[in-house]
Amino acid sequence: MTPIFSQESPLVNIETYGGTYAYDVKYATDDNFLKTTVYDCVQCLLLPEIAEAIAAANHDFCELGYKIQFYDCYRPLSVQKKMWAIYPNPSYVGNPYKSGSIHNRGAAIDMTIVKLDGTVLDMGSDYDHFGKEAHMDHPHSDTVKANRKILWDVMKKNGFSPIRTEWWHFNYEAKNYGLKVLDIDFDCEE
Repeated sequence: MTPIFSQESPLVNIETYGGTYAYDVKYATDDNFLKTTVYDCVQCLLLPEIAEAIAAANHDFCELGYKIQFYDCYRPLSVQKKMWAIYPNPSYVGNPYKSGSIHNRGAAIDMTIVKLDGTVLDMGSDYDHFGKEAHMDHPHSDTVKANRKILWDVMKKNGFSPIRTEWWHFNYEAKNYGLKVLDIDFDCEE
């Protein structure tokens, strides 16, 4: 499948949908597997339908005493190419020269949940851990299993599906295929 490129941005900032979120966008720092900063600012950009679903999920989490903490949302194709050059393993990084990633389409997020006071929950591995501990089926403590269940149950209820190798990654089910691959830089003036 050859990616379709678009320079018109159909993306919206999740902040425009209200709600309280936490951010730990690793690619806006050098604390990531690339060991370099590839985003100029911290933003969570998504297609409007996905942003609405995330806002609904965050509302559900807040009612349970949690809120979403974003690691990554929309990702420009140029960043995907950098990731692939460093870690060309399709189990963890979408091949930008084939179909790319759902992140490149504004229809996926990497996230966790934290308590409303910002306390981090144990999910059994760090974000972007390329190992079995991050897999859905890896045996963990009862605490990790319970934390992941809360995360997955609320996200599934709101139209998202996890992937087997990354507990933090969610694709929006209704938007997985047929979307344009985007390579639009962040507008850090927003």
